[in-house]
Amino acid sequence: MTDPDQAKPTSERHVPVLKDRCINLLAPGIEAARSRGETPVVIDATLGMGGHSEALLQRFPDLHLIGIDRDEEALALAGERLAPFADRTDLVHAVYDEIPDVLEELGFDEVHGVLMDLGVSSLQLDERERGFAYSFDAPLDMRMDTSRGQTAADVVNNYSEEDLVRIIRKWGEEKFAGRIANRIVAARAEKPFTTTGELVEQIRSVVPSGAAKTGGHPAKRTFQALRIEVNEELDVLERAIPAAINAIALGGRVVVMSYHSLEDKIVKGFFQSGSKSSAPLGFPVELEEHKAELKTLTKGTEVPTPAEIAENPRAASARLRAVERIKARRAA
Repeated sequence: MTDPDQAKPTSERHVPVLKDRCINLLAPGIEAARSRGETPVVIDATLGMGGHSEALLQRFPDLHLIGIDRDEEALALAGERLAPFADRTDLVHAVYDEIPDVLEELGFDEVHGVLMDLGVSSLQLDERERGFAYSFDAPLDMRMDTSRGQTAADVVNNYSEEDLVRIIRKWGEEKFAGRIANRIVAARAEKPFTTTGELVEQIRSVVPSGAAKTGGHPAKRTFQALRIEVNEELDVLERAIPAAINAIALGGRVVVMSYHSLEDKIVKGFFQSGSKSSAPLGFPVELEEHKAELKTLTKGTEVPTPAEIAENPRAASARLRAVERIKARRAA
């Protein structure tokens, strides 16, 4: 069955989360580049369907945008959307921890802003055959880049019970991880899993019905865990945040939206570390090399307004953090 939303133009299928706030946070970095007589360059490290990038290119007519996405379908759709700005864009099939390689290949030493909108995209959720959603039956895939890597079916059919418990508990923060893993192993012995519906059915059979009142759909956390495992999302993020920080010029900014506590914890850790002096405790003078590299721009995390959530319910769990580089980059 084809989703009717897939027939809509990309601009109607995708409502960018916290669009205006993201652009306003990136704007001073763009202006700082202009003030030095440089062409401002921004990386949209999770291009998706191109909503944030389109808004940036419309607002800043001299901006050069580098769009990165591991999903080839997203790149194609974003390319159509951003076609009017083709002379000011480079769209690259890559994972966002590959920022240094992308910049080297394109011939850029540094950029003036990096935007990351983490997690699963609207496109991936809406394309039913991708297997990201637990609300309808589809092949058990969950790869953001369908050209490579193991699928969710590979994980549930081949991982040991111990490893399934570990990832469902760690990545899904699921307290019934033991029951779910045990049930998966028993069910696959009779018939390997091939669809999301088969997995949902088995999860429902062991998660108490009362848990849904507070935790939402019984399969929600397990699907999150599988998606993270299949796409190595948190390992990638551990590399991507330092790469983004290292790429920005003086006055440049990094803006990140995360959608669950595991992502936000990683972002917070790197941002806080860069925003503190590295001088030893009790050191009488703060030397230049000890000074903080970053300035925090958000107080804790910022969240969407009720109006934004009403327009785009998927924005409800978004948490935004941003920093600015206040100390010149070290020479490579």
